[in-house]
This record gives sequence, structure tokens and C-alpha cells, in this order.
Amino acid sequence: MDYSRKISERMWNQPDKGELEAEREQTFIDDIVQKSHIEKELLAHLGGVETAFDGGAGSGRFSILLAKQGIKVTHFDISQPMIDKAKELAEKAGVIDNMTFVKGALEDLSAYADKSFDLVMSFDAPISYTYPNQEKVIGELVRIAKKRIMISVSSRLGSLPYLANPIQKNQFILDENSKDGWVQWCIQAREQMIDGFSFDKENLMKTFEAGLMCDVEETKQAYERGEVPWVITYHFMPDELENILKRNGVKNIEMAGPGAFARTIPNEILVKIMNDPEQKNEFLEFCHMYDSNPYVCGMGKDNLFATGEI
Repeated sequence: MDYSRKISERMWNQPDKGELEAEREQTFIDDIVQKSHIEKELLAHLGGVETAFDGGAGSGRFSILLAKQGIKVTHFDISQPMIDKAKELAEKAGVIDNMTFVKGALEDLSAYADKSFDLVMSFDAPISYTYPNQEKVIGELVRIAKKRIMISVSSRLGSLPYLANPIQKNQFILDENSKDGWVQWCIQAREQMIDGFSFDKENLMKTFEAGLMCDVEETKQAYERGEVPWVITYHFMPDELENILKRNGVKNIEMAGPGAFARTIPNEILVKIMNDPEQKNEFLEFCHMYDSNPYVCGMGKDNLFATGEI
């Protein structure tokens, strides 16, 4: 087993992961924007879809959404805590009979035959966590798809600003009084992060060229010491992802960068918009249109979204 898979298993199987992932849309505005974009795309492309595979399905945000539409969904994830949370939420939603839950890694989809599912989807970058096997994983996801594939991966252009803005997440805090540990850390560490920051062009260029923000060897060593490092993450360029999909026979590819518009707006204004239901709905509709423009797709907040036909 390679390090990416081992590190992913250790990180995502922490006991609190299921609960934390299920609450992200109540915690950060960028998650609201991204998931709203994906939901709109999914609901607009369900014609002829009776079965779906959700790879890296987490706590069930989209697998449960499709199950509510009467689709038979295979909820596939590397994390038992997140599968357990998804089962709980599916039970509450009354759709658990439409779902099959499977614990597994995207690096191994050999249990599934070609064209097993009408729709194959994988959102919020689990593909990027399979480095150095990310291209093979995309090929396997396409292989088991019969009609359509929808994925989101880590965006290289969208993520590079992280390295020049250590407080970027503060922009998207929905409620500064949230008890979420990450929210409170972002608030408490803000001045320290600013004081300790210095622009590092060399590091930015290294990430721009390689698509990796972390030092792979250091991450492996941290794992061997028993730590829980962030997973090794590969960040895609838009044309790179499009070409991989084309090589695997995907047609009519459309791409987007969820969060490209929202990242231009300060926190105070974003919070005001989110707290007004009418403004929020109109804002999310405009974000979907804007972020779908090919000229901005690379600057989505975290992810690069792609959909296409088999």
C-alpha cells in the first residue's frame, strides 16, 4: 500500500471526522458556495440516471441527495466514521433503502465491472488525495461510468493563493461564535499568522510547477512517527484535468471553479448575504453562473469541477 492511501486512512478515520464533515456547510461560507454549485449541476443532469456511485462520499451530502431522487446509490468511502454518519443521516432522511455503503479506497475499484453505474461522481477532492495515482483513479472512475461522470479535484491555480494569504479561511467564517475548533483557531491565530508571514516566491513557484504544496518525504516521515499529517494532495491545472478526461473517452466536458466569485467579497458582506434567505439564493445562483465561466474556472476557491458524458 502506498503512503497516500495509508495517510488518508489514518486521517479520515479519526473518530470526529464524520461529525465535522457533516457540519461544514454550517461553518464556512466557501463550503456553502461549493456544495450549492455541485447540487445545481447534479440535479440538472439526472435524466436517465437510475444508479450512481459516489466515490469519497463522506458524510453523504450528495449520495443522500440522489437517494432522495429515487436513485440507487453506492456510497463509497475510506472513512468508517463518515460512513457511520452518512448511515445516520440517510436513516433520518428515510432513504437508507436506496443506498449501499462500502468502505474502500479509490485506488482499488476492481470490484466493479465496466459501466456499472449510470452516474459516477467524486467531490471535494478525494481523487487528489490518491497521489501519485490520481490519473489512474480518474481512468477507473470513467471505466465504471455508463452515462456521465462528475468530479471535483484540488485546483492548482485556486489553491496557490493559500501560500500568500495565511488568513484566507477567515474570509469565509459564517459565525465567529461557532464552537467549531477550526473556526476558533482561525480567529485566535489571525494576528500571529499575519505577523509571522513573509512572501516566498520560491515556494509558490515550486507548487506552481509540481502541483504539491507539501514536502512528500516530510509527510511520509510524519506518518512513520505516528502523527496524523494532512494527506498528500495533488493540485490539477484546468487543461491537465480536461486532457486526462478526454484521453479516457469523456465527451462534452464542462468545467467550473466554484468559489471564484465569492473569494472576491469580504467576510462582512458574505455573512450579511448568507443571513438573508432571498439574498443568499440570488447570490448562489449568480455564483453558479459566474463560476461556470471557463475564464475563471481555475480560480475556484479550492476545487476544480468537471462534468462530461461517456
